[in-house]
Amino acid sequence: MSEALRRIAEAVAEATEDEVAAALGGGMGVVWATTSPESGRFVAGERRSDVSDLTDRFGELRSRGQGYLEVRLPDREFPRVSLGFRGDHAVIHLIDEAEVLSLLVGDGTVPVGAVVDVPIMDDPAEFTGDFVLGVDRAWSLISSFIRPGAAGDLGVWCVV
Repeated sequence: MSEALRRIAEAVAEATEDEVAAALGGGMGVVWATTSPESGRFVAGERRSDVSDLTDRFGELRSRGQGYLEVRLPDREFPRVSLGFRGDHAVIHLIDEAEVLSLLVGDGTVPVGAVVDVPIMDDPAEFTGDFVLGVDRAWSLISSFIRPGAAGDLGVWCVV
């Protein structure tokens, strides 16, 4: 066996399952918790799965008209993002390494002075149009976050 192949074999033998899956571009790609489609209540227990499972759950919630989800990457606790939505309106929160909570600035879907209710965990919360996005745009941003994990690239954040 060549020296290069020996080093690769050693690295794979020492790597965790998540590290190998990430290097191969698949496997356990995301950790998440969401509203239960059956009960309509937030289930705080995290689930680790492939991104497609989270996408399917979001689709279920979307078909019910509202929901809440929290997402992080499996190799770190922070940053985390959350998405609460009702109808066509959504709000995204970010919790960073310092456990500072921020809101993503809205996309103009709702006028600045208007107020929208979206679920945050199990409770409705009011947000002004300053922080409301269209639900399709919000899901697109969550999808971007869970692929490269770059929350800072999602848009402008406002610390709350």
